[in-house]
Amino acid sequence: MSKNSKEAIAILGVTSSIARALAEEFARDGHPLVLAARDLEEAETIGADIRVRCGVETAALELDAAHFDTHEAFVEECLEACGNKLGGVVLCYGFMDAQVKAEADFVIARRTIDVNFTSAVSILERFAEYFTERRSGFIAGISSVAGDRGRQSNYIYGSAKAGLTTYLAGLRNRMFHHGVHVITIKPGFVDTKMTFGLPNLFLVASPEQAAKAMYRAIVKRKNTAYVPWFWRYIMLIIRHVPDWQFKKMKM
Repeated sequence: MSKNSKEAIAILGVTSSIARALAEEFARDGHPLVLAARDLEEAETIGADIRVRCGVETAALELDAAHFDTHEAFVEECLEACGNKLGGVVLCYGFMDAQVKAEADFVIARRTIDVNFTSAVSILERFAEYFTERRSGFIAGISSVAGDRGRQSNYIYGSAKAGLTTYLAGLRNRMFHHGVHVITIKPGFVDTKMTFGLPNLFLVASPEQAAKAMYRAIVKRKNTAYVPWFWRYIMLIIRHVPDWQFKKMKM
């Protein structure tokens, strides 16, 4: 990457519609980007488009979240790609299949847990080492409102996201003492491939709307951000329904 007054931002899982829109938000602010995805060709295409439209340098890297043994080399490659001038990392990737499939097939259930939680711990701990040494930077993790309370419709996915939320809270506590900010982002329903075709969706935000809200939350150094904002109050109500009543509900 060429010299730039602003530090690079790494977007992990850039092929999702939210991640791509978020990458564009950082690019419009002049940040070089390291774009990582399992589909390297698509990441390269996204990077080329952002370079042309936003005038920033981009680098594309391959990342398979479920291959834990590649994570150390990936982080090293990421730092090398930006000349060891990384200002922040945003973990955007995730995996969700139908709850009934995860119930019937542990391979799907395990992938749900490994991609959404285990891999995040593996990768972010390595980035945390880098930011600890620099005593600056930020780590942003996209969790989900699904992690706020277990519901029969997606409790395996929700439990993985609950684990991610708790992990990020602990990481935030640890990294604060090293000058590094950690933010937990909890989207509600967003119009993406992951939610396409799901029943009973309401108050669905566009990827662009969600990305703008996420970018503002990161810049403002919020600790936890619900996206859109009103999900904070929706989930507050859901969390306070008594168990004796909640277990009877179909959600």
